[in-house]
Amino acid sequence: MKLIIPWIAFILFCLSVSAQQSSYNPNQPETENVSQPISEQLPVSQDARIDSLLKRHIAMNKRMNGTEGYRLEVFFSSGLKAREEAMSVKTEFLTKYPDVQAYMIFQSPDFKVRVGDFRTKNEALALKDRIKKTYPNAFIVKDIIQFPKLITDKESK
Repeated sequence: MKLIIPWIAFILFCLSVSAQQSSYNPNQPETENVSQPISEQLPVSQDARIDSLLKRHIAMNKRMNGTEGYRLEVFFSSGLKAREEAMSVKTEFLTKYPDVQAYMIFQSPDFKVRVGDFRTKNEALALKDRIKKTYPNAFIVKDIIQFPKLITDKESK
């Protein structure tokens, strides 16, 4: 009886080791479904409305003409000469900081001047620190920003 238990354990151990052998051979090329992406190889059954929602989401992003990000708002006013004041603030900002984009926006009843195109709040905070002497009341707002400019090989040379 004492010998039967170790033999059973030994047989179970041998079976578990042989069950873990792999049939993968790195020298053998894979010929099946190499050209298709994995998403097309898997059978997926889903409601057809999911595809239409995905297409609608893509179309909305294209219409948005930008991406979500942050800007600094340096001026807003709804007074009688708010438009002229906003234009002068924008011009003044662009003369002091020509490397930063400035935008004049009208959101009824206010004219606003927002500056920068930042993908993260940290980037906006860096500009806020840079302009805090000139524009101490500037604050960060979420906005639709222009896509960042990509550096190409032609520009870097």
